[in-house]
Amino acid sequence: MKTRISMIIIAVLALIALPARAEFKIGVKGGVNISSVHFSQEILSKSNITGYNIGPMIEFVAPVVGVGVDAAALFNSKGVEIGDETLRSNYLDIPVNLKWKFGLPSIKVYLAAGPYVSFKLGGDKIWNVIGEQWEAKSFGAGLNFGAGVELIKHLQVGFNYGLGLTENYSVNKVDLGKNRGWSITAAILF
Repeated sequence: MKTRISMIIIAVLALIALPARAEFKIGVKGGVNISSVHFSQEILSKSNITGYNIGPMIEFVAPVVGVGVDAAALFNSKGVEIGDETLRSNYLDIPVNLKWKFGLPSIKVYLAAGPYVSFKLGGDKIWNVIGEQWEAKSFGAGLNFGAGVELIKHLQVGFNYGLGLTENYSVNKVDLGKNRGWSITAAILF
């Protein structure tokens, strides 16, 4: 019994000591988006559009286990191409991901996943397309899934899939479109 209690105390002390040695980094992240809109109904043909994202990020990772959190505030350009019209809006995306890094000290692989929220900053809000009035919503939310590599503890290159969970577009006040998309990013951490 004493051995179990001693092991529990040692484990708790080790977990308390990990945050004191945790790596905290700030940096800049940017990349290219390939976004699309997933419609509730297949009412028209649509195409992906290419955009970009850029903004500050922070990362907090426990060194021994390689598990931590990263967050960013990214200016993000999203939209859809419908016929001859390109509907583009700018958002502030705030992803918060649980991140796991593993590998050698000079090169590590990471996996990340977590929620994000989007706040519309600008771009066209209402478009008249094919006689219909399209509107981009002011708020969105979804899930991120990503992976990549970290080189020499300061450069991260990866890809991310954003799965929109809220309706981001409406036509004549009827909700019907969710943002979805891939992004390829690079981050420099200090």
